[in-house]
Formats: sequence, C-alpha cells, structure tokens
Amino acid sequence: MQVFRRVPEHAATSSVLTIGNFDGLHRGHQALLARLTAQARQLELPSALVTFEPHPREFFTPNQAPARLTNLREKLSLIERCGIDRVYVCRFDAALAALSAEDFAMRILVRGLSARHLIIGDDFRFGRGRSGDFSMLQEAGKRHGFDVEAMPTLDWQGERVSSSALRECLEAGDIEHAARLLGRPYCIAGRVVEGNKIGRELGYPTANVQLKRKRLPLAGIFAVTVSGLSEQPLPGAASLGVRPTLGSGLKSVLEVHLLDFERSIYRAHVAVNFLHKLRDEAKFDSLDTLKAQIARDVDATRTYFATIQNG
Repeated sequence: MQVFRRVPEHAATSSVLTIGNFDGLHRGHQALLARLTAQARQLELPSALVTFEPHPREFFTPNQAPARLTNLREKLSLIERCGIDRVYVCRFDAALAALSAEDFAMRILVRGLSARHLIIGDDFRFGRGRSGDFSMLQEAGKRHGFDVEAMPTLDWQGERVSSSALRECLEAGDIEHAARLLGRPYCIAGRVVEGNKIGRELGYPTANVQLKRKRLPLAGIFAVTVSGLSEQPLPGAASLGVRPTLGSGLKSVLEVHLLDFERSIYRAHVAVNFLHKLRDEAKFDSLDTLKAQIARDVDATRTYFATIQNG
C-alpha cells in the first residue's frame, strides 16, 4: 500500500475512491472497503482512500473532540489489511476547512484523484459548513464523469455499527461487545519504553507501552494479549490510566505485566489486545495495598485465560 501526505494537483491515473475518517476501522468501515476493492478490481483501477489528520472535530473543537479509537499508524495498518492500494492523508487545516463543497470536489475528486467511482458512507458531509452531501456529489459526478455510491450504515446482528457506538462500549468497559463491533479485539499499539519501574519493585514487572494520543477511549485493569513478541500472542494483565496511587495529575500510561515472561523487550513495537475488563482504576492507601491488589488482578487474569481455554 502506498501512503501519500497530500493529494496531487493532477492525477496520473483514475481511481476508485472513498473519503472518510475511518476511526477504529469497525465492521461498517470494513464492509465499505470490501466494496471499494471489489469495484476497483472490476474497473481495473487502483483503490484509493482519502482520510484526514487531525480529525476534523479535533481541528474545530479540540477540547470537545471524542477520544481517538486509532492513531494514524494504527489506522493505516488496518487499512492496509483491507487491501487498499493508495491512501492519501490530507492535513486538515484552515485552508482545507475553508474550501466550498464545489471546490473540494473539483480539487480532490476531479483534478487530484480523477475519481471514476466514488463510494461514501450515507452520512458523509464535506466542504465549508458541511454543505456537501450525496446529492451534490451525484450532480458533480454527472458533470465530470464519475459514479457515486452510498453505503448504508451496517447493522450487525441487529445493531447499528458506528465509531460512536464503539466508543460507548469501550467507555462502559464492555470490551467483548466492542470486539463484536470491530470483528477483532480492541487494540492499542506502541513501542515499549522506559518506565518508573514501580511494577518491578512490587514484584510484577511491566512493559510500558508508549501512548501517542491525547485522550483514551477506555481506562481500567484488563486481561490482554500482546502481539509482536512471539509467533503467538502472549497473555497478560494491563493497567491503562493515570495511576492515582502514585500521585495526582499524572499522564495516562499503558503498563502490561506479561504472565510467566522475563525477557527484556525495551524498544520492541507491540500491540496490546484488550479482551476483558477486570475492574476500574482505584486509588490505594499504600504500595503494599496496591501490591496485594495487583496479585489479585494477576490471579483473575490467569483464571480468565484458563476459562476461555477450557471453553
């Protein structure tokens, strides 16, 4: 998959195109991208996807924007798995926000990417003031020679699949429900970096996974698996949050204690797959009390994995 940091002034080839934020890349997104790649094969053209960085809501209302489900690196990795040929990451700034719907369509769809066939979600809006919609794109397509197709919102087992619904599941701690909407466990990926080694002092060494995001869609103590260290994912217990026992006003961290694992993994890039929430984060009176709770969390994690292994 090729990744471009901007849309060209003039396209070298035509494309089958979609546009959107694709945060989380849930089952609805996956269905749209499957339709996109099928249409691209039929027309013998490359499949292309336009997305935005930052998320438009982060640009317009940074203090009210929802937590990202995926950072850019995670999103690109998930898109690549769907077989997309080209991704255009457009910087969402004041200049892009000021484009009228007509200018957006001409600059990006017609001149920049020479869309032959465009597939969008049924709620897609674009251009200054979100004035552009499906009917406007249909009119532009008639004038400039591209077809427009709207994908309805996916219902999965009777439930509307959306990024908002996914965030609600994660915030509520219903990790299994979130996995059903995603078609996979919810995951946070990052590099293992140096921590404060409190876990090691307590007898439960942890891998500190770097978080490159301003807000998190979930918090608490979880049973997880970690991919990227061996052929099979490794089981562990993870803490995601601000560690209130250690102080106030601390930044959120992701720490994972891998079960029966002692190898040094600093600088490794790993993916933490969240399988089950054990409890909310809590403040304890002392490190000894915290250590006793960690022991219970590790026991609960072992019980969880033994249960799912035995069916």
